[in-house]
Amino acid sequence: MMLSDVMEDYLKAIYYLQGEDEEERIRTSEIAEHLDVTSPTVTSMLEKLEERGLVDREKYEGVRLTEEGETVALEVLRHHRLLEAYLTEHLDYDWSEVHDEADRLEHHISEKFERRLAELLDDPKVDPHGDPIPNEQLDPPPADEGVPLTEFETEDRVAVARIEDGDPEILRYLADRGIEPGAVLELTDVAPFGVVTVRAAAQAETCALPQEVAQEVLVTAVSAELERA
Repeated sequence: MMLSDVMEDYLKAIYYLQGEDEEERIRTSEIAEHLDVTSPTVTSMLEKLEERGLVDREKYEGVRLTEEGETVALEVLRHHRLLEAYLTEHLDYDWSEVHDEADRLEHHISEKFERRLAELLDDPKVDPHGDPIPNEQLDPPPADEGVPLTEFETEDRVAVARIEDGDPEILRYLADRGIEPGAVLELTDVAPFGVVTVRAAAQAETCALPQEVAQEVLVTAVSAELERA
């Protein structure tokens, strides 16, 4: 089945918006906002995807991926995240640059190239931002690890599991302050108006994160003993 790059982008977007709930229907307005297009444009594309059996569409309720549509989305996602890992590890790209580059390349690599890429990278389980990479069998990856940093309190210690990769400027800001997957953070202050102040284990200075940024940093709780280990 030959699909256009745009069709694959829509399937990947629906997969992302569905999250862990495969039964959830995604509304046209949500897809339009995510892809920064108009609702009529989305409606037109969803009709095409429905005709090809890639989405299950219910009027006024939204869409969800069919099994075939999910397989396509997972394949594109695997390409994307393998490319992000390759660009950072072998071509010296900053992690803030790789998302857009991988977006351009993900539709155009062969399955042979994908396998060689995975072998070269020793079959990584996550990309540079901590997002899980679907395996070669295109099984859905495990549920995203971590909860938003905003769920924790002053003096809590947490380990960064993953960071949303949408805004390069935010990624550069966080990396400069040692906030990246694997880093251990101490929450030094949580303001009532949403600002979360943290200190990375390897940094002397604290860093104040607005709520909208802190929500994109997904973390897990760690004990003081684990931090010293």
